[in-house]
Amino acid sequence: MFKEKLDKKLLVGLAISALCLLLLFRKIDFGKMAAAFAGMDYRYLAPAIILTFVSYYFRALRWKFLLEPIKKTRLSNLFPSTLIGYMANNLLPARLGELVRAYVLGRKEGIDTSAVFASLVVDRLCDGFTVLLVLVATFFTIRLPAGKEGMQQGLVTGGYVTFILYLGVLLFLALLRKRTDWTLALVTRLLAPFSAKASEKAASLLGSFISGVRMPAGTAGMAATAATSFLIWGAAIWPIDLLLRAFGVELPLTASMFIMVFLVFAVMVPASPGFVGTYHLACVTALSAFDIVGERALSIAIVIHALGFLPVIPAGLFCLWRDKLSLKQIGENNESGART
Repeated sequence: MFKEKLDKKLLVGLAISALCLLLLFRKIDFGKMAAAFAGMDYRYLAPAIILTFVSYYFRALRWKFLLEPIKKTRLSNLFPSTLIGYMANNLLPARLGELVRAYVLGRKEGIDTSAVFASLVVDRLCDGFTVLLVLVATFFTIRLPAGKEGMQQGLVTGGYVTFILYLGVLLFLALLRKRTDWTLALVTRLLAPFSAKASEKAASLLGSFISGVRMPAGTAGMAATAATSFLIWGAAIWPIDLLLRAFGVELPLTASMFIMVFLVFAVMVPASPGFVGTYHLACVTALSAFDIVGERALSIAIVIHALGFLPVIPAGLFCLWRDKLSLKQIGENNESGART
C-alpha cells in the first residue's frame, strides 16, 4: 500500500517537473545559453562548493546539540550521516533521505531510529523558523529595481504578515509544550465543527509530536542551536551570491536571501528526485524581480541547482561505501523494522 502511494507521488512529481522544464525551455535560445556559460567566471565555483559543505558541517553540529538530551554523539558520525542523508534526498523520491539519515546515525551510535527521526523533526522546525526570519529580514530590507514599486510594497506587506505568522507559531508551540492538554483540547474544539474525525486525529498527532520532541537542555543548548541555525543558512546563502558574481551579476546580499526563500518554497512542491524543474523555475522567477531573465537567468539557475545537489552525491556515496552499506540494504532494514 505504501509503495503504491509512493509510486503515485513520484508520478505526480515527475509530471510537475516535466511541466516546469517545458515552461523554462520553450523559448530558450541554446546558443545564448552556451554564451552565458562561456562567459562565466569559474573561479567562484571552488569557494561556493566549500561553503556548501561548510553548511552541511554546521547541520551536523546543530544535530549534535539536538541529540544531547538523548545521547552525546560524535561529529565523526554525524557529519557522514548528514552527507548520506542529503545524498539520498537527491536520489530518492519523497525526501526519503531523512529516514536514511536517521537509520545510518542510529546504527553508528546505537540509538533507536525513531528517536533519531524525532530529532530530525525538530531539525526541520529549526530550519523553518530560521527561514521565516530570513524571509522577514529580506522583505523589509530588499530594494528592487525602478518600476517594481508595487512588488516592493507587496514584499513589505508580506514581511508584516510573515512576522505575525512567525510569532503565532512560536506562541502555539510554547503553549503546546507548557500546557499540552489545554492546547490539544482547544485544537479539538476549533476543528470539531469541520470534522470530528479530523480534529481527533490532529490532536493525536500533535500529542505524539510534542511528547517525542526533546529540545536542547538549558540556555547554552538553545543558544548553540540558534547560532548554528544561522550559520547553516548563512553558509547556504553566500554561495548564491558567489555564483551571481560568476555570471557578472552584482546584487546586494539581500538578493541572494530573496532567491533562497524562493528555493526553499520550491523544494516543498512535489517534484522528481533532486527537485529538477521546480527548483529552476523558482530561481528564474526570483531572478526576474531583478530584471535578469531568459537564457542568463536559466543558466544561473542550472549552476545554482547543480552546486546544491551534485557535490553531495559522490560524498554521500563514499560515506555509504565506507560504512559498508547500500540504499537497498537500508530500505530493506527499515521495512523489516516497520513490520516488527
